Amino acid sequence: MSGRSVEVTLTKAGRTKIRYPAEVLTEDGARLSVRAPWAAEGVRDFGFVRFEPGDVFVEHYWSDRWFTVKEVWSAEGALKGWYCDITRPAVIDGSGVVIEDLDLDLWVSADGSEVLRLDEDEFAASGLAASDPEAAASAVVALDELEVLGRAGLIELLR
Repeated sequence: MSGRSVEVTLTKAGRTKIRYPAEVLTEDGARLSVRAPWAAEGVRDFGFVRFEPGDVFVEHYWSDRWFTVKEVWSAEGALKGWYCDITRPAVIDGSGVVIEDLDLDLWVSADGSEVLRLDEDEFAASGLAASDPEAAASAVVALDELEVLGRAGLIELLR
């Protein structure tokens, strides 16, 4: 049901990385879309984008895909771009969504001029390829898929 509050929980390596409330925009069983303000403390400057207080994230989660797509909007309502996390398929239930971060990320700027693969070194160092080769392979396929969409200017189709 649209407008209700749910909790988003992001885990990494078996630990909760962050948990925050979000407002449901749409849900259809396999997909949940929510809106939430920037949930971390202060500003996070990646060099290619800054996440800061006032930013709004429109986040899309799937129980049958190995990624999440987050539209990043400034406090003034300008689209900054899309931050995509490679994750295991989301666990979606009535109270919210739990996703497991697999380290790989992709950034697509609002104008499509930047499509950046991120944290491939962290992914390699995570040991996932040895401990769960099928998950590691699925993660790489998901990153490749998102990069193709980003470079083709089609990432917004996932909205």
